[in-house]
Amino acid sequence: MAKKGDSSTICLNRRARFDYEILDTYEGGLVLQGTEVKSIRAGNISINEAYAAFTAHELWLINAHISPYENAGYSGHEERRSRKILLHKKELEKLRQARETKGLTLIPLRIYWKYGRAKIELGLAKGKKTVDKRETIKRREWDRQKNRVLKQSV
Repeated sequence: MAKKGDSSTICLNRRARFDYEILDTYEGGLVLQGTEVKSIRAGNISINEAYAAFTAHELWLINAHISPYENAGYSGHEERRSRKILLHKKELEKLRQARETKGLTLIPLRIYWKYGRAKIELGLAKGKKTVDKRETIKRREWDRQKNRVLKQSV
């Protein structure tokens, strides 16, 4: 059994690190309904197409997909509704300023449990160009080849 303070990853956005250069990361809480929490505990969540955006002075997770909980009865939830992200006021202002002045994007990187609460890791990101993506692929292939050679020599 995991300790109470341990964090366990629920869902990863693997494509984000390939498509974007992550400059900084932030941890925030998610405001969820009861059936959403049950569905997340069952692992029925996807953040591959999700992003974070400001509405008024609040940060929202948009387009995240949480499947309906099977045993919910009549009080289910919408699958792709916007969900509020909880951050400190100073962090929100820093993120808003970075988005407006530098044109950066807020991408959800992963969702995980921390002390029994659902947390989201947001990345302040800059989009990569095709050349940068090719360089990432080359570096990944080189690391794999290097590991194979080292493994064979041992």
